[in-house]
Amino acid sequence: MNASIEPLLADGLENEPPAKRVLHYVQSHKEQKHPIAGIYCGYAPIELMHAMDVVPAVLCAFSNVPIATAEEVLPANLCPLIKSSYGFIQEGTCPFYSLADVVVAETTCDGKKKMFELIADIKPTHVMDLPQLADEPEALESWKTMIRKLQAFLETQLDRKTTDTRIESAIIWNNRKNRLMQKVFDYAAMTPPAISWPEVYDLTFLGIAATGREMVPILESVLEKLEKRVAAGIGFGEPNAPRVMVTGCPIGGDATKIFRIIEDAGAVVVTLDACTGMKAFMGEIEENTGDPIGAIARRYLEIPCACMTPNKRRLDSTSEMIERFNPHMVVDFVLQACHAYNVESHKVEKHVAAAHGLPFLKVESDYSDSDVGRIRTRVEAMLEIVKANAA
Repeated sequence: MNASIEPLLADGLENEPPAKRVLHYVQSHKEQKHPIAGIYCGYAPIELMHAMDVVPAVLCAFSNVPIATAEEVLPANLCPLIKSSYGFIQEGTCPFYSLADVVVAETTCDGKKKMFELIADIKPTHVMDLPQLADEPEALESWKTMIRKLQAFLETQLDRKTTDTRIESAIIWNNRKNRLMQKVFDYAAMTPPAISWPEVYDLTFLGIAATGREMVPILESVLEKLEKRVAAGIGFGEPNAPRVMVTGCPIGGDATKIFRIIEDAGAVVVTLDACTGMKAFMGEIEENTGDPIGAIARRYLEIPCACMTPNKRRLDSTSEMIERFNPHMVVDFVLQACHAYNVESHKVEKHVAAAHGLPFLKVESDYSDSDVGRIRTRVEAMLEIVKANAA
């Protein structure tokens, strides 16, 4: 980012990766004697944790560095996110795992499920059985039961209690956070966007861990700065730069190469449609229902992850993002061996073409740099099609 542009998060960590800022946040709460719960997925009900003054810390790793260590135990043809996460634990080099008092896991994919078995004897680990036919009538009651079981686990392991009143308060605050995040994302929908993809990425990573009460004043300040940018005519990307939506698997760390490749090719990333991006903040939980756990369960089952079947919500969500952010092309980033997202990519491609007439590019990759040249060539070729269509 241009040094003359005021950073949105002016906390002395502007030049650090997002994980550094979140680590600082988690460490500060640890010093305040707040328990830390490591989480692996967007289905972990953070409102329940916030209601218990428990800090959620994402344990998913996005680095190629520990994968060789992981492959001493795990198969080489496994998802790099799982191998990276496990490798860090094996090496003892994941600060978030070291800080975590307990681990909350979900049955979103087979690889993760078996990895959880390998780490369960290291720290107290609670696995939630996620219903994956979300529209079946029994799914809601099943997921409510899982959330109540998680509550009991946290109460027992961490000696923390909560009430429905406190859970309701956490819902209200997190909804306020999500509404403000939506306003922030509106600045990415502008032409040119007034917010860059690294800034969106920073905010979403912090926003997953931080409570609504903490994030609301931060986001209010961010919105003031964004409005000043608009008034000053500040935007990102070259005039008439192609706008790109990136969807698919979680993206972080070494996987952000896809964003950099797109940007280096002269386009601008306007939509980070993943559970490490905008997706985590796209919905709200119904308030004042008298059943806050039921309200949480209902909302989380609406998350359009590829682990769900059938997953029409993913197609609906993709259309909503396209209509809102006006991309000229869609890139579907799929991690190697992530079979759910890989298979679903075919349906997403057909939907994007039929409903919106946009070019679509599936990129299957891992965390290494070995395929950067190949990906760059494919992205540049697709952007040439975009430019030809615009001519």
